[in-house]
Amino acid sequence: MSADFAAQMLQETLKLIGLLAGPVLLACLLVGVLVGLLQAITQIHEMTLTFIPKMVAVALALMVLLPWMLRTLSDFSREILLNFPQYLK
Repeated sequence: MSADFAAQMLQETLKLIGLLAGPVLLACLLVGVLVGLLQAITQIHEMTLTFIPKMVAVALALMVLLPWMLRTLSDFSREILLNFPQYLK
């Protein structure tokens, strides 16, 4: 395995990680901003109020996106395992 090939595989893996984690992190970010805005408007600055909405947003995002995430990850894993003998050359 050459250094260029290893760098390419690392780049593809990092892209996949970003693709899989991005939507869930974006949902958490949006809920955090909305809750922060509500806290600023109502002047209630309780840190525990942000935890439950973020947890619910992440759970909902995972429920919706988990089939796609698993399919994408299994396709990537299948590609790696099927081409594994070629990687060793």
